[in-house]
Amino acid sequence: MIRLVLPLALLATGACQQNPAPEPTPPPPGKCVADGLGGFTGKTRSDALEKEALRLSGSTSARWISPGMAVTMDFREDRLNFELDAQGKIVRAFCG
Repeated sequence: MIRLVLPLALLATGACQQNPAPEPTPPPPGKCVADGLGGFTGKTRSDALEKEALRLSGSTSARWISPGMAVTMDFREDRLNFELDAQGKIVRAFCG
Protein backbone atom coordinates (compact mmCIF):
# COMPACT_ATOMS: atom_id res chain seq x y z
CA MET A 1 0.00 0.00 0.00
CA ILE A 2 2.81 2.43 0.90
CA ARG A 3 4.47 1.74 -2.46
CA LEU A 4 1.32 3.01 -4.17
CA VAL A 5 0.85 6.13 -1.99
CA LEU A 6 4.27 7.71 -2.70
CA PRO A 7 3.98 7.71 -6.53
CA LEU A 8 0.41 9.03 -6.29
CA ALA A 9 1.53 11.83 -3.96
CA LEU A 10 4.34 12.83 -6.33
CA LEU A 11 1.97 12.79 -9.27
CA ALA A 12 -0.56 14.95 -7.41
CA THR A 13 2.02 17.59 -6.41
CA GLY A 14 3.41 17.72 -9.94
CA ALA A 15 -0.02 18.73 -11.22
CA CYS A 16 0.09 21.83 -9.01
CA GLN A 17 3.08 23.33 -10.81
CA GLN A 18 2.22 26.48 -12.76
CA ASN A 19 3.78 27.42 -16.08
CA PRO A 20 4.28 31.12 -16.87
CA ALA A 21 1.95 32.59 -19.46
CA PRO A 22 3.60 32.77 -22.89
CA GLU A 23 4.42 36.17 -24.39
CA PRO A 24 1.59 37.16 -26.75
CA THR A 25 2.67 36.94 -30.36
CA PRO A 26 1.95 40.02 -32.46
CA PRO A 27 -0.44 39.63 -35.39
CA PRO A 28 0.97 39.58 -38.93
CA PRO A 29 1.91 43.06 -40.19
CA GLY A 30 -0.69 44.95 -42.15
CA LYS A 31 -3.84 44.20 -40.18
CA CYS A 32 -4.59 46.05 -36.96
CA VAL A 33 -5.68 44.01 -33.96
CA ALA A 34 -6.53 46.21 -30.95
CA ASP A 35 -6.58 43.40 -28.36
CA GLY A 36 -4.25 44.20 -25.50
CA LEU A 37 -3.76 47.89 -26.26
CA GLY A 38 -5.61 49.07 -23.13
CA GLY A 39 -2.28 49.36 -21.33
CA PHE A 40 -1.49 52.47 -23.37
CA THR A 41 -4.45 54.39 -21.94
CA GLY A 42 -3.28 57.31 -19.79
CA LYS A 43 0.22 57.41 -21.28
CA THR A 44 1.73 60.38 -23.10
CA ARG A 45 2.54 60.25 -26.80
CA SER A 46 6.08 59.22 -27.68
CA ASP A 47 7.92 57.65 -30.60
CA ALA A 48 8.84 54.62 -28.49
CA LEU A 49 5.21 54.13 -27.41
CA GLU A 50 4.00 54.38 -31.01
CA LYS A 51 6.60 51.86 -32.18
CA GLU A 52 5.64 49.37 -29.46
CA ALA A 53 1.89 49.80 -30.12
CA LEU A 54 2.41 49.28 -33.86
CA ARG A 55 4.40 46.11 -33.13
CA LEU A 56 1.76 44.73 -30.75
CA SER A 57 -1.18 45.57 -33.00
CA GLY A 58 0.37 44.54 -36.32
CA SER A 59 -0.52 47.94 -37.79
CA THR A 60 1.66 49.66 -40.34
CA SER A 61 0.53 53.22 -39.59
CA ALA A 62 -0.66 55.29 -36.64
CA ARG A 63 -2.90 58.33 -36.39
CA TRP A 64 -2.92 60.62 -33.36
CA ILE A 65 -6.28 62.34 -32.86
CA SER A 66 -6.33 65.48 -30.71
CA PRO A 67 -9.55 66.93 -29.23
CA GLY A 68 -11.56 68.78 -31.88
CA MET A 69 -9.34 67.54 -34.71
CA ALA A 70 -11.08 66.79 -38.00
CA VAL A 71 -10.50 63.21 -39.17
CA THR A 72 -11.70 61.21 -42.13
CA MET A 73 -14.15 58.41 -41.43
CA ASP A 74 -12.55 55.96 -43.85
CA PHE A 75 -11.72 52.57 -42.36
CA ARG A 76 -8.18 51.31 -42.88
CA GLU A 77 -7.45 47.87 -41.50
CA ASP A 78 -3.73 48.69 -41.29
CA ARG A 79 -4.12 51.85 -39.15
CA LEU A 80 -3.98 52.23 -35.39
CA ASN A 81 -5.69 55.34 -34.00
CA PHE A 82 -4.82 57.02 -30.72
CA GLU A 83 -7.43 59.38 -29.28
CA LEU A 84 -5.82 62.01 -27.02
CA ASP A 85 -7.23 64.26 -24.30
CA ALA A 86 -6.42 67.98 -23.89
CA GLN A 87 -3.25 67.11 -21.92
CA GLY A 88 -1.95 64.82 -24.68
CA LYS A 89 -2.69 61.60 -22.79
CA ILE A 90 -4.10 58.59 -24.63
CA VAL A 91 -7.82 58.13 -23.97
CA ARG A 92 -8.21 55.07 -26.21
CA ALA A 93 -6.45 53.11 -28.93
CA PHE A 94 -8.51 51.55 -31.72
CA CYS A 95 -8.17 50.19 -35.23
CA GLY A 96 -9.48 51.85 -38.35
